[in-house]
Amino acid sequence: MPTISVGRDRLFAALGESYTQEKFEELCFSFGIELDDVTTEKAIIRKEKHIDEEADDDEEIIYKIEIPANRPDLLCLEGLAQSLRVFIEKQEIPTYTLADISKDKILQMNVKPETSKIRPFVVCAVLRGVTFDEARYNSFIDLQDKLHQNICRRRSLVAIGTHDLDTLQGPFTYEALPPTDINFVPLKQTKSFRADELIEFYKSDMKLKKFLHIIENSPVFPVLYDSKRTVLSLPPIINGAHSAITLQTKNVFIECTATDLTKAKIVLNTMVTTFSEFCARKFEIEPVEVTYDDGKSYIYPDLAVYDMEVPLSFITDSIGVSLKVEQVTSLLTRMQLQAEQAKSSDNQCAIKVHVPPSRSDVLHPCDVMEDVAIAYGFNNIPTRKPASIKPLTLNELTDLLRIEIAMCVYTEVVTWLLCSHKENFAMLNREDVNSAVIVGNPRSADFEAMRRALMPGLLKTVGHNNKYPKPIKIFEISDVVMLDESKDVGASNRRHLAALYCGATSGFELIHGLVDRIMEVMAIPFLTIHENNVPINEKDGYYVKLSQEPEFLPGRQASIIVRGKHIGNFGIVHPEFPSGFEQL
Repeated sequence: MPTISVGRDRLFAALGESYTQEKFEELCFSFGIELDDVTTEKAIIRKEKHIDEEADDDEEIIYKIEIPANRPDLLCLEGLAQSLRVFIEKQEIPTYTLADISKDKILQMNVKPETSKIRPFVVCAVLRGVTFDEARYNSFIDLQDKLHQNICRRRSLVAIGTHDLDTLQGPFTYEALPPTDINFVPLKQTKSFRADELIEFYKSDMKLKKFLHIIENSPVFPVLYDSKRTVLSLPPIINGAHSAITLQTKNVFIECTATDLTKAKIVLNTMVTTFSEFCARKFEIEPVEVTYDDGKSYIYPDLAVYDMEVPLSFITDSIGVSLKVEQVTSLLTRMQLQAEQAKSSDNQCAIKVHVPPSRSDVLHPCDVMEDVAIAYGFNNIPTRKPASIKPLTLNELTDLLRIEIAMCVYTEVVTWLLCSHKENFAMLNREDVNSAVIVGNPRSADFEAMRRALMPGLLKTVGHNNKYPKPIKIFEISDVVMLDESKDVGASNRRHLAALYCGATSGFELIHGLVDRIMEVMAIPFLTIHENNVPINEKDGYYVKLSQEPEFLPGRQASIIVRGKHIGNFGIVHPEFPSGFEQL
């Protein structure tokens, strides 16, 4: 989940109240976020540069707060403080409106058809009469970076450009031109670059080089111009220096170019709803008309309130508490969702929820139910076992077997489901017959395949703990993965059991005794073997017979046959191969 860093004193000032660290942690938990760390800006710098110095008493305290990934409206101090003020009932839910502008005065953005080859969508808005101070300005820039890293998927889906509108002249155009036809002075530079030269220039820039691949190989680059052919930006790389915003900027023009229109609308709404609080007319945003080459035009931002009806029974049954309509509406109000009792035609009590443009995460009745649960308090919800949840028979059997084996003084271990290819075959003296599920593009040779048996994990565990006193008795009951053409994914999980004894003696009789105990608790009787090594009626129980598995010592191993079916093996580990699993 994303983490934001906010100054403690600025946050408390925005909340209108000071908190102890413990009380603030409780507030964060009750709101569904988490105070991850408490540090200072200088401490962060010292840690990055590995400087060993004592902290000063006057250093500003920084709170690092973990935010849910589905809440982009909380990615800066201003959005977080506003939501917390509503949550603690110190502020009413904001109402966002579009400025009333006549058709002939509304700013225009004209989209050229060539943009469909690279980034086909653009949405825009204007914040009028914004008041910036240094902290608010930094937060405005930081919010763009947070959005770029999260919902914008590192600018591949959406790229945000912010400009000083007073330095530009509308109408604007969004075009896609060959890089050799684009010339401008980029942000924080003093000389003009051609777009293709700019790509080469930024290949040495630690921050911007990560975004070059998005357009680098395209025959055309997206670019925005004003009516005087002044370049606003070359998305998703860099803005132009001419329209850079400063602390003195009063009117901010925001443009978001995108390959995903829905994400672009969410990003634009997040930007304008968060900072419209500081406009001359609070919570009022000036719209921009975007016109495409087919003649269709759209007004952005889209601040329409989305209405949703949610049955009260769905909310109360899902959470597990009995709540009245008034309680639910009150809880939703604290989460910035206006709500009221709906007039239902089927006589069912329902809640009508008005979802504001700042809450892009509310898409389904489940999201409404989650907000009610958060506002009610997870710790206040009584613990219960849902009637609909019933454990799988296999899991119930597995748990019973774990208890029985543990009572035989074996310690359970849990090992990785992924392993190396060697562990599946060569290190068990087995030939590779292309029967393992392989991981595509593994990050490590230790995790390149799915395990086919539990034995390698147990051997590695003993190998890494071989200095501990003997004997070591461990077991594992878990899944292995086998190729299975009957499944649509080509593989299936199988539940396996493995146990290992490591001591001064082989322990063959101990493992044999464990097998007998497992069969006893499973009510499977042992069958007497006759001279031909076959019982009279092998379908009535189990027996063991000599096996020839390569991982075990010849003559000191056996197969387990249950009701005529071979289900497993046990034996003394072959002395040739354990060296691959550390020194046993």
